[in-house]
Amino acid sequence: MAPKLRVLAGTSPETMVPITPIINTNESYHVSSELFDGDIAAHIKNFTDETGNVRESEYFSREDRQGITWSIQVRGRFLIPCSADDILFGSTFDRRLRLPWGIGAVLKFMNYIDPTLQHDLQSTKPWALSRFVSTMPHFTHSRVHQDRSSPVASGEPSLWGKTRTFPPAQSIVDSTPELYKTLRDCIPSSGSSSSLSPSLSTLSSKSRTSSSSEKSDTIKGAFKKVTHMTKREKTDRPSPGDLQFENASARRSYFSSAAHRQAVVFGPSDIITTDFCYGFIMFSPSLVLRLPGGLSFNLMQYWDGQPVRFMCCERKDGAGNRSDDTEPWGRIFWCIAIEVCDEK
Repeated sequence: MAPKLRVLAGTSPETMVPITPIINTNESYHVSSELFDGDIAAHIKNFTDETGNVRESEYFSREDRQGITWSIQVRGRFLIPCSADDILFGSTFDRRLRLPWGIGAVLKFMNYIDPTLQHDLQSTKPWALSRFVSTMPHFTHSRVHQDRSSPVASGEPSLWGKTRTFPPAQSIVDSTPELYKTLRDCIPSSGSSSSLSPSLSTLSSKSRTSSSSEKSDTIKGAFKKVTHMTKREKTDRPSPGDLQFENASARRSYFSSAAHRQAVVFGPSDIITTDFCYGFIMFSPSLVLRLPGGLSFNLMQYWDGQPVRFMCCERKDGAGNRSDDTEPWGRIFWCIAIEVCDEK
């Protein structure tokens, strides 16, 4: 019998709420904080909810999604400037894992898929995190018009997302024609708010007028961090033509380089849409990890009740993070968790 699943989402593990009713539908869940504003949708093949109802999705019948068994789609904006090298995505856990004997093969497979993957699965709080821009199988980027009166450009959350349907009716595929605009060359070198791009300047001004000095300092610190460039980086920095990718493989290969990631900065004017989808986990008729070559693991034999949590977060030594944090990540942008319902 397929396990009954519950799905939660939010801006942090502590603020997640159930979104099970919208799984495998054309609906999304909106998340918003001072760091990120966007929408999350999820599809799970042969999804069985807490009550035992099986819900299918046309997503898995699409020609370009054959073999896929689960998908997490997100569209949103980072409301503070963030280097692409500082944005992470992956799985985190609250306590030790019971690992199968073939875990080495699993990690080798995962590193083959994503060379930027870093992990510590033996930790008391296990984790496996990659660079967001290179780990996503499907990634689209677009720039909004930088109008000071526009809620999108000014960093106002929520309003922009109501103008477009999400998730889209068609599959998300790579599209990055304006990605070159995120190069640090396009950001003024001066740290004064008057020299910022319209979106960042308005956002910084908004922070001051709202009497939130802490938030203003955070934005200034983040801006100072992402605009700093060493002499070597100035010599080796990419050109706009380097960010014209033929496909997802080219994009992922390009951003496997730390120097290439460090040259790109995402902010309030960048709308990023991703589809994190794979077929190596099956949820029905049982929870199984399936690898190439016929190797598979029945995950229910190792499950101890804790959810599988996917998290988009900032690298620990990124802007605004405390040095005494115990986790390898810093501020959290959004997260989604899949958990097996207790049958008791």
